[in-house]
Amino acid sequence: MTEDIQPTQGSYVTPGAEFTRDTAYIEDRITVDGRDGWPAEAGRYRLVAARACPWANRTAIVRRLLGLEEAISLGMPGPTHDERSWIFDLDPGGLDPVLGIERLQQAYLARFPDYPRGITVPAIVEIASGKVVTNNYPQITIDFETEWSALHRDGAPDLYPVELRAEIDDINDVIFRDVNNGVYRAGFAGSQRAYENAYDRLFDRLDALEARLADQRYLVGDTITEADVRLFTTLVRFDAVYHGHFRCNRNKLSEMPALYSYAKDLFQTPGFGDTIDFVQIKQHYYLVHTDINPTGIVPKGPDLSGWLSPHGRESLGGRPFGDGTPPAPPLPGEQVQPGQGVA
Repeated sequence: MTEDIQPTQGSYVTPGAEFTRDTAYIEDRITVDGRDGWPAEAGRYRLVAARACPWANRTAIVRRLLGLEEAISLGMPGPTHDERSWIFDLDPGGLDPVLGIERLQQAYLARFPDYPRGITVPAIVEIASGKVVTNNYPQITIDFETEWSALHRDGAPDLYPVELRAEIDDINDVIFRDVNNGVYRAGFAGSQRAYENAYDRLFDRLDALEARLADQRYLVGDTITEADVRLFTTLVRFDAVYHGHFRCNRNKLSEMPALYSYAKDLFQTPGFGDTIDFVQIKQHYYLVHTDINPTGIVPKGPDLSGWLSPHGRESLGGRPFGDGTPPAPPLPGEQVQPGQGVA
């Protein structure tokens, strides 16, 4: 239900211009040796990751797959925000129960009183000081996989194998440019030319990925890697928001057989689909981007039942977790609310 959520004013489109993402993030890293002043220690940090956001969704999936739930707690803002910040409006009293703040902005300003950029998720906050450590989302998951390995669960998969890192990095680069950010370049385009250029690049890349995945189960190697996590979070939102809201409408994901089956395969893998809240996803895009959707009407569709239909990808071989095992079910309090996912 969305009747009690009011559209939040926001301006995302610059008339006449191409959308350019600001990628100047806080580059501090949490590492084994603590070289930036932030050692990898269980219980020291809180990951703030809204379910609605695809960039944050990556970190929630990797945290689940690696079993870092007990080492790094999870704060979940609601699906909407204003020009100031993501807010913890789903928590009792409107406060994050660990950080004690109502806005993620407070953690940024605690460290940088004059922080000049957008308040983005995912972000990692040091609990004791209440200060943001990093919001560098491409690096966060890599560090979860490499710098936090001593705290991985037994049976955690290797999502960033040394021998495949160059290939993973290469495909991650094109996926970010043409797909992850490509849908935004189409949706936030300020001119017809910018939109059509982004649209063409997006579907050219999706066609190439369709061909690549027609005869191999995963993007790189025969197990799930960081590359699959990054592609999945865009694909799972495609029909629900990008096809209509961002006008990426040459076809739906469900009309691309290999990509749709691939995405369903991942969705049905523990750690992926159990992080997806379609209600919050739609609320975020359709309520926050009021310059694109000024009425604030959130669509009822699409039909999501196909996400649980057979995908047939087992016939391509591969081992989802390699020599590892599936993660345990989500922790109490971290489950998607009934009726907001698929099941």
